[in-house]
Amino acid sequence: MRIAVTGSIATDHLMTFPGRFAEQLLADRLDRVSLSFLADNLELRRGGVAANIAFGLGMLGLRPVLVGAVGGDFEPYRVWLKDHGVDTDSVRVSATRHTARFVCTSDRDQNQIATFYAGAMTEAREIDLRDVVARAGRPDLVLISPDDPEAMLRHTRACHDLGIPFAADPSQQLARLARAEVRELVDGAGRLFTNEYEAALLCEKAGLTEEQILQRVGSWVTTHGEAGVRIRAAGREPLTMHAVEVPGVVDPTGVGDAFRAGFLAATAWGVSEQAAAQLGCAVAATVLDSVGTQEYRLSGELLLDRLHTAYGCRYETELTAHLMELA
Repeated sequence: MRIAVTGSIATDHLMTFPGRFAEQLLADRLDRVSLSFLADNLELRRGGVAANIAFGLGMLGLRPVLVGAVGGDFEPYRVWLKDHGVDTDSVRVSATRHTARFVCTSDRDQNQIATFYAGAMTEAREIDLRDVVARAGRPDLVLISPDDPEAMLRHTRACHDLGIPFAADPSQQLARLARAEVRELVDGAGRLFTNEYEAALLCEKAGLTEEQILQRVGSWVTTHGEAGVRIRAAGREPLTMHAVEVPGVVDPTGVGDAFRAGFLAATAWGVSEQAAAQLGCAVAATVLDSVGTQEYRLSGELLLDRLHTAYGCRYETELTAHLMELA
């Protein structure tokens, strides 16, 4: 199964604040916030939602096609992704803008304050999926993740026109999208990905109830952090899966992207949604153990150990053979 991942490609600037943000916020002064947090350290990492997901898929033995826009500073990042199994030949390089930047500070409770500079990502709207198909072949699935809003809409329309199955992952861009745009992005999606907060925001932005959204998508995958994941579809009972426990979380950045990579890789192997959710949680736990979004390493032995600890033997018949093929 070939997966094309569209969306952001960025450089992450990750900082840690040893205190708690909540202790610095004054309830009666929230209309005039002016704060500076002294961070203990700074990590410069590769990131961007689409690049993170594509990296995870590559680590799991797939060869995803990455589709997005970057600046002329992308070349070292391109080499890194290609070395980890990602097809980057459909990435557009801007002649004038820098690659997008994600600047994020995490506090001691893993709360985050972040700013995203789009940069070259604004040119993603110039990418035509038809050109990607002509170059790389027809994908079996297109994941439309956070990107330039016009690009997200264009890719969704192209999938409808070409009859290519797609999954919708609007997440951070929900705040930028109008009601009609949100509805267009989710209508007809084989899968919809959100976290718990985004699920509520999606309903508000779309002007639809959860039940109405379920009528428009194949299934809705919602991550709930430490509480795990819930998968819903119209006319059936929800599937819930608890998370893989991580005793000492190092960095939460990119954990949702890692879950998507694990989940999509497992579905590409043809396993059940239950097994896909378990693998997604295991990959997410691996990312929580490292700083940055692409600094982790995966092996069949590591993932099988996490799966066995969290879920016992309920994964073995579906996932073991695939994971044993990993280095």
